[in-house]
Amino acid sequence: MNKNDLKPQCVFEQFAKVNKIPRPSKHEEKMIEFLKDFGNELKLETVIDKTGNVIIRKPASKGYENRKTLILQSHMDMVCDKLVDKEIDFTTDPIETYVEGEWLKADGTTLGADDGIGCAMQMAVLADNTLEHGPIECVFTRDEETGLTGAHGMEAGFMTGDLLVNLDSEDEGQFFISCAGGVTTNATFKFTKENAPEGYFFMRLSLKGLHGGHSGDDINKKFANGIKLLTRFIYMTSEKYDLRLASFNSGRMHNAIPRDGVVVFAVPSEAKEDVRIALNVFAKEVEDEFHVTESDIQFNLESTDAEPVMPQSTSRNLILALQAVDNGPYAMCQDEALAWMVETSSNIASVTTSDNEVKIVASQRSNVMSNLTNMGNTVKAAFQLAGAEVTQGDRYPAWKMNPNSQLTEIVVETYKKLFGKEPKVIGIHAGLECGLFSEKYPHLDMVSMGPTLRGVHSPDERLLIPTVQMVWDHLLEIMKNIPVK
Repeated sequence: MNKNDLKPQCVFEQFAKVNKIPRPSKHEEKMIEFLKDFGNELKLETVIDKTGNVIIRKPASKGYENRKTLILQSHMDMVCDKLVDKEIDFTTDPIETYVEGEWLKADGTTLGADDGIGCAMQMAVLADNTLEHGPIECVFTRDEETGLTGAHGMEAGFMTGDLLVNLDSEDEGQFFISCAGGVTTNATFKFTKENAPEGYFFMRLSLKGLHGGHSGDDINKKFANGIKLLTRFIYMTSEKYDLRLASFNSGRMHNAIPRDGVVVFAVPSEAKEDVRIALNVFAKEVEDEFHVTESDIQFNLESTDAEPVMPQSTSRNLILALQAVDNGPYAMCQDEALAWMVETSSNIASVTTSDNEVKIVASQRSNVMSNLTNMGNTVKAAFQLAGAEVTQGDRYPAWKMNPNSQLTEIVVETYKKLFGKEPKVIGIHAGLECGLFSEKYPHLDMVSMGPTLRGVHSPDERLLIPTVQMVWDHLLEIMKNIPVK
């Protein structure tokens, strides 16, 4: 299969256009302008709100004028991650895609199917005047990935429909009707660097090859966290020797599991060979520990040039805090029907060192808001004990299941009619904009769906091509079956 044979052609043509537009989170200006031009060229009502969300309204097709208004919604931004040796400027360069078997992938970067494929489906709906549907509102929100800024900033009244299909899910045949809430915890250690004591040897510890993944949807899959692995070795080494940190850098996005990293540190020269031996032992232990989920772990330890280091107290407190803060699932859902799903979790997402400070970002999620508060406070307290300055971002709410959802019934029945099998109707531990919509538009009846994606938020992101046709066919059937007002 080559890219010219991708089906449905109308969707993949739009996706190719989307991937030519730079759209990193918080830098969606070019995408906003692109969508504005797209709507205007189709002579459809196109509105941009003060936050930068875009809505394009399409009138009902003939005979469907009395149907309820259906909102189709996706986010325009993408997580921008790449392999270490890939040269790309995400603010200017397009995403380069290729086909491998039944999967669409990107060359060394995230693919942007999260949620560019949702945008492409909406654009295909808007561009095709042969489709049967009632009034349609296509909503494209900005900055979903790094703070849900678009959904946060959307004012009541921007959307006018009664039913909403969110096109930001990652498993064909699974329909999500609830999601987790979340909060981001930021810790900063400030210091003035100094020279290492005489007789210290500098070493550069690097790690790569981890799976990475989405810190909500993948948090229970036993993928290793790069920050936690690096910290484990550095902590054990600091317990034996007077270790001094020069820098610690790992992770990039607040909602991704870090998959690589580099730590520069110094130890007394007489300890250097013992440290090398200890890493060999540690690396073997880690390989055994993650032999199922992480088959490509690569540690490397080499000598490096001397450089200023953090004060001893800062170095020690930072290491203790990173070791102490737990990572992964904290509790599973209590409801029997959702007992398989993570309820509460935390992920240490990034550690970044500059000349005079280290910044740590960790994200907490929960479907129970009181437990979200508790998890956020637990992480906050650990860094406070270590002497860091700690702040927390605006948290976003969970989306509670609507047991009387008319839209869910339509989605399930049309799916069974098309494909002759039962879909899964479930919740998700990841955050969706539906949580914020449910606060601003409490009347909205919502379902989230999408084609199958894997490796999201990492350069391994890939889209299962046949599922795009399935979701497209299903979406058209849903549109034809929206009830009258």
